[in-house]
This record gives sequence, C-alpha cells and structure tokens, in this order.
Amino acid sequence: MHILVRAVLGLVVVGLTACTDRSYTPVMPEALLVGTPKTIFAATIREPEPDGSFGPGRSDNYSLLELTVSIPPSHRPGELNFAYANPDPQTQFTMANRQLLDGPNEFKARLKEEVRNLPGTEQEVTVFVHGFNSTQSETAFRAAQLAQDIQLPGATMIYSWPSQGNPLGYAYDGDSVLFARDGLERMLRQIRSAGVGRIVLVAHSMGSQLVMETLRQIEIQTPGWSAANLNGVVLMSPDLDVEVFRSQMRRIENVPQPFIVFVSSKDKLLNISSRLRGTHSSERLGNISSLDAVSGLPIRIVDTTAFSDDAASAHLVAGTSPALIAMLNAARKTADAFGKDSAQIGNLLPGRITTSNGTTEISLLNTPSEVR
Repeated sequence: MHILVRAVLGLVVVGLTACTDRSYTPVMPEALLVGTPKTIFAATIREPEPDGSFGPGRSDNYSLLELTVSIPPSHRPGELNFAYANPDPQTQFTMANRQLLDGPNEFKARLKEEVRNLPGTEQEVTVFVHGFNSTQSETAFRAAQLAQDIQLPGATMIYSWPSQGNPLGYAYDGDSVLFARDGLERMLRQIRSAGVGRIVLVAHSMGSQLVMETLRQIEIQTPGWSAANLNGVVLMSPDLDVEVFRSQMRRIENVPQPFIVFVSSKDKLLNISSRLRGTHSSERLGNISSLDAVSGLPIRIVDTTAFSDDAASAHLVAGTSPALIAMLNAARKTADAFGKDSAQIGNLLPGRITTSNGTTEISLLNTPSEVR
C-alpha cells in the first residue's frame, strides 16, 4: 500500500519528469527586452544555495528578496509555461532578476515605492502562499501568472516556505508547514508596519493549512488583528481537514471579509490526500461534497467543478481555467463600475447560490444560458 501511494503521488505531478532538475533557475535580465516585467517581493525561510537561489532546506534565518519575473508576450490566461535550465523568454516565464534585500528597512522602502505607483484603490499587498511540491522560482512564476490573469490587486509578495519540491515529499512538506508559521506571521506584521494599506492573503493547497495555523496563532496573541489588517482571505483548493479548519476558525474573533474558499469535486490530488488519511473524517476542505461541513462559518464557498475540464490544473481551477478567469474578471469589472465591494462579486457570477446558517455557496455554471 505504501509503495502504491508513492507511485500515485508521483503520477499527479503534471509536466515534470524524474530527470528534471528543478533546483536551478537561471537569472536572465535580457528576458525583459521581450517580456512584461512583474515585481514579486518574497520572504523565505528556505536554506540559501551557492548560486543565490533558495532550496528545500529549512533555515532559522529569514530572508527578504525582490524578484523580477518576465511574462512572455505569447502568454495566454490560465497558462504557466516555464523551463529550468534554458528558458525561452518569448514563450516562457523567466526569472529576470533576483536581489537579496538588506533587511526589513530596505524591504519596507521598496514595498512603499512599489505601492505608491499604484492607483489609490489598489494600494495594498497581495500575499501568495504556495502549496505542496513547489520550488521558490515556481512559486514566483505562479504568483506572476495569477497576478496577471486574475488581476490580483496591489503589489505582489510570496511567502516561500521550505517545500521539498518533490512529488514524494508530502510528509516533509507537511512538517515544513508547522516549521513555517512564525516566518509567515513575521512577514505579515512587517507588511502591515510598512504602512502600505491592508493585505489580501491568497493560499493554495497545503499553503492553506499554513495560513490558517498562522492566523490562529496571531489571533491568540493579538485578538482582532486579522479583521483589522486583512482585506480578504482566499483559499484555493485547500488541502486542509474540515474539522481542523473549523477549530482554527473558532480562534479568529472577527473573520476577515471576504473569506473565500474555492473548491472542486474533481480535484484528483485532494481525492488522493483524502484517501491517505483513511475513511473517518477524510474529506478535505477543497473538495467538500456538502455545505453542511462548513455550515455556520462566515465564509463563501465557490464551487468551480464545472470548469475543471477546461482548466490546465484540476488542483488550481480558479487560476488555470481560461473561461473561469474571464468570468471572474468580468464580475470584478462590473463590481467596480457599480461601486460594489469585492465581497459582493460572487453575486455577479452565474451560478446557484445556497446558504446554510450564514455560510454561502456559489456553484458556478459553465453554460451562459443557464439561469440562477
């Protein structure tokens, strides 16, 4: 059984082969001659490598960086094309710059400078927390793709926790989530102390466990901090036990709004994760089958199952389905035009709305003619 599980986990990684060296990503400044630059700030507790990158090892040191990702002119919404050794900037996301910042003061100064250049309504920071099996460069590329396609507000920052970057490293990554909580809290408090507006916190997969554990410990120390400082929380395909999630939510005195959870019943990776945990209470938050599982929580569930077949990744439908990306952007533009806040965007999406004891679920429809 153990061998079978390892084999199955190895098969779920799309686009990677056993011989691929994912540890090395070259820096190519010349990529900016053809691509569109995107600044990605980063905080990490990964172990630094001799070439200036950061690997899978855990470090007691906390590093701050400024990365520049070149988005290729051929990019289409939902796609994330990149290479490790010899990227083609015309067709692939490319690392154009990697600069280690000289501590919190330089970080805050650069972040302020970046935010000052944004419209007043976008002067905030979107933080992306990656999931299982991700390298630091891959995380930066994904954050740049999401920021470009979904039009994430404000400056963009990643929290790069020490994932092994290996499809067989699930247990290591799960332990790393616990190791990484203090670093994420430190980063969130540093962003807030920079005085650059509030924070939108976006997490994917196992990163959702890290976000929830961090918010829980912040709330124990500083009750009310989350609602006062976060402009929203988005969990995408969260690989998180539902009962654990409910216990974490109980420690948040005022849940920041909007609090959105993207789910899909066709998420194969979460189905495997559920089976790894046995038959009792094995359902993951990202593939819940009933709204009853989270009833009573002040959250909004967005069911993206209808768009799974259109998505490049069934484990990140909201970020890789061109049709859903277009729908989300259209809803945001309509909300902006009529002065609606982001919490109400869900009401503009085509789908069936269900409520249960204060919890809302929107089951999205992929057929324009279908009526709510």
